[in-house]
Amino acid sequence: MHATAWHNGGQPTDAAGYGIKFSAADRDRHFVKEWDDVVLELEGGHTASVTLSRSFWRVCSELRSADIGRWLIDRKVAPWQRGNLPTMVVTPIEGNRFSTRLLKRHVLPGPGKR
Repeated sequence: MHATAWHNGGQPTDAAGYGIKFSAADRDRHFVKEWDDVVLELEGGHTASVTLSRSFWRVCSELRSADIGRWLIDRKVAPWQRGNLPTMVVTPIEGNRFSTRLLKRHVLPGPGKR
């Protein structure tokens, strides 16, 4: 499934203010309400265990974690420019375990540049 990076609007250097946002449809299709947490195998060998909040199942379908924030910052995709959210692919592995990898951004040349 595709997801985007998320930030709470706080200090851009505070890793705890970051997360991964899912569509409600993907949340409902790939996550189980009985789970207390999920484990993300982050690209590059890092792992994050993230507690599923009550609001995850209502209106805030983000996994929030300082581990995710440090990963995004270390990968130099956070902080980002407004409207230019990093995107990623999150793949179910087994049970509450998922792999997560950033999608590479392709910058198209501007007019007159080739």
